[in-house]
Amino acid sequence: MGNFPVVPIAGNLEDSPFDMNSLEPFTEINSSSAGYLSVNSKKDITSRLTVTKRSAIANFDFKNSKNGTIIIGSGVNSSNEKYIKNSFVNITSNSTCEGFTEGGEFCGTETPYKVYFAAEFDRPANELGTWRGNEITKNLTNDGQNSGAFFTFNTDNNKEVNYRIAISFVSIENAKQNLKSENLNTSFEQYLTNTQKVWNNHLSKIKISTTNEDKKVQFYTNFYHSLIHPNIVSDVNGDYMGADFKVYNNPKGKEHYSSFSVWDTYRTQAQLLAILFPKESSEMMQSLVNFAEQAGGYGRWILANIETGIMQGDPTPILISNSFAFGAKDFDHKKAYKYMYNGAMVPRVNSQKQEIRPYLTEYINNGHTFASMMLEYTSSDFAIGQFALQALNKKNDAKLFIDRSQNWKNIYNPRNKWLNSKYPNGKWKNVEHDWREATYKNYFWMVPYNLKELIDTLGGSKVAVKRLDTFFERLDASYDDPWFAAGNEPDFQAPWIYNWTDTSYKTSEVVHRVFNEMYTSEPTGLPGNDDLGTMGAWYVFASIGIYPMIPGVAGFSVNTPQFEKAIVNLSQGLLTINGGSTEAPYINFLKINGKKYKSTWIDWNLIKNGGTIDFESSTTPNKTWGENKESPSFN
Repeated sequence: MGNFPVVPIAGNLEDSPFDMNSLEPFTEINSSSAGYLSVNSKKDITSRLTVTKRSAIANFDFKNSKNGTIIIGSGVNSSNEKYIKNSFVNITSNSTCEGFTEGGEFCGTETPYKVYFAAEFDRPANELGTWRGNEITKNLTNDGQNSGAFFTFNTDNNKEVNYRIAISFVSIENAKQNLKSENLNTSFEQYLTNTQKVWNNHLSKIKISTTNEDKKVQFYTNFYHSLIHPNIVSDVNGDYMGADFKVYNNPKGKEHYSSFSVWDTYRTQAQLLAILFPKESSEMMQSLVNFAEQAGGYGRWILANIETGIMQGDPTPILISNSFAFGAKDFDHKKAYKYMYNGAMVPRVNSQKQEIRPYLTEYINNGHTFASMMLEYTSSDFAIGQFALQALNKKNDAKLFIDRSQNWKNIYNPRNKWLNSKYPNGKWKNVEHDWREATYKNYFWMVPYNLKELIDTLGGSKVAVKRLDTFFERLDASYDDPWFAAGNEPDFQAPWIYNWTDTSYKTSEVVHRVFNEMYTSEPTGLPGNDDLGTMGAWYVFASIGIYPMIPGVAGFSVNTPQFEKAIVNLSQGLLTINGGSTEAPYINFLKINGKKYKSTWIDWNLIKNGGTIDFESSTTPNKTWGENKESPSFN
């Protein structure tokens, strides 16, 4: 949300920063890597930034200035000022300040959480003060919109100023504890070294071998993106602010997380975190369960302790079911299921102010509702059924939800052979109605748990392949374009649908086209919004040749990997994937643990304890590999 922005300027502060929009934070990027950013600003100022677990660290170098000023916004964030309900800043010494901001906005939804901060410099300022609106003052406190503090340092001889800041969603005192919990006397270089070690350990969970350095940069950039969120929001003492705005305390050794872009992340990122970081993933699942208990149910897009209600469907049951299936099991399964069930079965249940499943009564009574929303509901129903079966052995409940997930059939229109919204009375709507962030041609394929039935209903493999081929004529579709959108979540699984047809080789063909046409290592090298690691995780899975397709079912649909070798450090052992190629996009044959393997589907149980997957890649398609070996489909 951009709370507590900090900007260095040369010299003294002459005019009020107001909303800080007139301050140019940097003019060029010097370098960036995991946990590090270095930028230049006007008048030869260099800012270097890094982080610790609960603090942000900055080093400001005022190379050609006798004085340097650092400006900290308190009543300023990335929202329109009208959303900031309150703020406060207090300069507590000539090197420290603290305060809070309350209010903000995310994608048009008000986010009325309160966040506190404590900040310190490594040496005293020779001038300081605060501002509000257009007025600069020597007062040590200030409040309200467009306000903050400034510290001016003598940089005639000592050009560098170091800065640290920590936040808390509970209190200023907790922010101070968070700041104090990490080494106060460490240099910027040591902070950076420590941070780089942490990131190297995380990113070493997958080690790739390739002669293509550019693809290597792309891979680890996307892997890095996939590990940034969800983020810790509990304090060093275990406190966190609940969804009911009460303070809770986490058990010792466990963290509470937020920033759940669930409509996005259930498709890829949740599975990646579960297989690589099952402990942290389990804590994230418990965080979601805690949120549901405090808010009344699961959210779709949770920021801090607020359910924003962004996007549609009921995605959190899918994310929890996926995470459980792939190894994140240390959370309260019974409570998790309780809120899955309530959200899916009880109309007009809210998570805070947001209804969990709008039009649920219509969906239950008629078997259909608005098309793209409904397809999200059917995937969620299927995932709930899988969780009921796998986690709790509730066979009757599992059957109820898995049967109800087949409601997609109720909106198959045999006249136009597309999935198509209906009015409550059963009459067909215009086929172009009721699609969110995509068209009916994109959403047609969003029945990942029963693709065989979908393809058979359409007319069989040849008809489906023809439709898919047309769909993939373009890879760069925007929301209203009837082609594949490499940058938007509803399409992410579509290339692997060829693995449910008799032309499975086209899966690898399309995936490698996406790599080569839609991704680069340039600053503009992503096809869309990364959405808190969703796109990054897509790239990681596709690059190592295994992709999680079915909600709540642990397994992968395969494609030719990008790299000659990838070693994946799973919690139970090392999984080595050999034989990928950036130049040879087709699978000639496949072995798992030394045995020939002819299916395009790999069950998680085959590889979860480690092992070897050997691909033989080819520049020409082997059109018989994968034939007559059906991937899972649940009717």
